[in-house]
Amino acid sequence: MLTEVLCGGPRSAEVLCGCRWMLGVRALLGLGLLVTSRGASVLAHKGAYAHACENTYRAPSARQACTMASTIKYLGQEEAQRIDEELFSEYSFSVDQLMELAGLSCATAVTKGYPLQSMIKSPPRVLVICGPGNNGGDGLVCARHLKLFGYEPAVLYPKRPNKQLFQNLTTQCEKMEINFLSEMPEADEIDEVYNVVVDAVFGFSFKGAVREPFGGILSALKKVTVPIASVDIPSGWDVEQGSPDGIQPDMLISLTAPKKAAQHFKGRYHYLGGRFVPPALEKKYDLRLPQYPGTECVYQLN
Repeated sequence: MLTEVLCGGPRSAEVLCGCRWMLGVRALLGLGLLVTSRGASVLAHKGAYAHACENTYRAPSARQACTMASTIKYLGQEEAQRIDEELFSEYSFSVDQLMELAGLSCATAVTKGYPLQSMIKSPPRVLVICGPGNNGGDGLVCARHLKLFGYEPAVLYPKRPNKQLFQNLTTQCEKMEINFLSEMPEADEIDEVYNVVVDAVFGFSFKGAVREPFGGILSALKKVTVPIASVDIPSGWDVEQGSPDGIQPDMLISLTAPKKAAQHFKGRYHYLGGRFVPPALEKKYDLRLPQYPGTECVYQLN
């Protein structure tokens, strides 16, 4: 009966075998089509999933950075000073401890914005200009870590405070064969020799008129065309109002939390550095800091 149904009526044993052979072929072909179709479907699904994962990975990152830049708290000068003082007095951080963390953050941000393989001029020279205060100390630490990261930093440090901390930082750089310049190069020489300038002259505590030799240094920095990376505040800027006529850095590395002047920053890279703020202090001042990814010590805000 089965043979009649499949072969259209009574057949000989030979025909029956032929029919069975044909059924086997059809079954195999059907299975092959099934496997091929399923494979194509799976591949298409994987491709769509990979595409979706790619979009899911990238797009939220951009949205997250944009959202964080708008929701994070921007500090005024007095509030930034109170937070610093509390870190020292209430949380027992030392100046050199925070300086080390800040300088490492600055060097890390430089490597992200200006990686070694992107350096146009060889060797990969970076000019680090340090002021007389703690911002200058951050710059010295930054120079030391840049050296360890494979860059060739040179330091301009025209006004050196007579404090053991800064003497130690200077010695550490000298022992690592980091060159200290005796005078500020001309703008065209900086453009010819260096790939990046790190501006570590003045920090958020700066007030008043800029005195020499720093007036001439900032005037020269306005003329350079190589990127400038400013530590915490672009030197010479008002901490809260910014300065449209001042230097215009390509990178800003805000430390602890961004200052109000950072809202006037127009450069390509704005990083937050200094992953050391205790949660209780963050909550007290409502800083709304981002969650740093993995073990990163910097977070890109733009």
